[in-house]
Amino acid sequence: MRHVDEYRDAGKARALAASIASLCEPGREYTFMEVCGGHTHTIYKHGIEDYLPDNVTLVHGPGCPVCVIPMGRVDDAIHIARRPDVILATFGDMMRVPGGHGSFFDAKAAGADVRMVYSPLDALRIAERNPGRRVVFMAIGFETTAPSTAMTVLRARAAGLDNFSVFANHVTIIPAIKAILDSPDLRLDGFLGPGHVSAVIGCRPYEFIARDHRKPIVVAGFEPLDILRSVHMLLVQLREGRCEVENQYGRVVPWDGNAKALQAINETMELRPYFEWRGLGFISHSALRVRDGYAAHDAERIFDVPGVRVADPKACQCGEVLKGVLKPWECKVFGTACTPETPIGTCMVSSEGACAAYYNFGRFTRDRVREATR
Repeated sequence: MRHVDEYRDAGKARALAASIASLCEPGREYTFMEVCGGHTHTIYKHGIEDYLPDNVTLVHGPGCPVCVIPMGRVDDAIHIARRPDVILATFGDMMRVPGGHGSFFDAKAAGADVRMVYSPLDALRIAERNPGRRVVFMAIGFETTAPSTAMTVLRARAAGLDNFSVFANHVTIIPAIKAILDSPDLRLDGFLGPGHVSAVIGCRPYEFIARDHRKPIVVAGFEPLDILRSVHMLLVQLREGRCEVENQYGRVVPWDGNAKALQAINETMELRPYFEWRGLGFISHSALRVRDGYAAHDAERIFDVPGVRVADPKACQCGEVLKGVLKPWECKVFGTACTPETPIGTCMVSSEGACAAYYNFGRFTRDRVREATR
């Protein structure tokens, strides 16, 4: 296939759906987790669940970078932004993420200089144009976006821009998957591996899932036929008694990853001993921090960051949603107190968040489920 519309062909989707149904053993239930929020968005935007038999269930995982940022880290960034000499730059998705004392939009309304950017290089240009101000980039994301942050730090050093720093919140996907596998709350038959992250880290890091936990994993693309084909590949593995790592997204994901991107990350960053994930708690070696050699560009070393933990709102069930234990519409405040316009939890903020995907595209599926169970 060469064009996007070929990955959205309804006839091919129906043929794949029929083949998927033929692979399912009568009386057996299958549960697969799509790790990435981008997959969740595709599944509900294109109605993928309608192509699957009733005994195949897709649940979402912790692969939305905005969703896993704890409230305390937002408050720490706002604490930095309130300094009169600071310009805080962040992605648009982060602007509405609620902290314990409001969002970046609230901080901006109160006088803080918070600016939305599309890349860390935009933040670097702001630093170039404002030599008398300290520019802090709120760095978030999995290994997908870490290389761009790393390259920007390297450029800042090369250009001698000491007024540029990053507040690093990059998280790593493997420890999160391990935490899911070790959780007693959920029983999974396999994984749809994250395509964007895998374009950087490759497929080898997932081998422990098949080897140690006896679960198949298929690295999947983001078009409708990518998802259906990946589910088909998982079912073929289970039918044949195999547990392997397979790469459905070979047109983008190299098996060994992107060596230059990994080199840039390793040059400028290192693993933290532990990091707090929203709804998942502290996970060891699950996030990146700036290396000592680049301390001049590390906002956590430059500024006095409180580092206070903030408990999630009791009404919000983001943790259960991120672990796939609950469907978003099973949360008590979904679609009522918590909407994309008035989010209580981060899963409703980001376009990759499971709750936002369900709210925008999955409510019809929820209604059909309710009708069927009456």
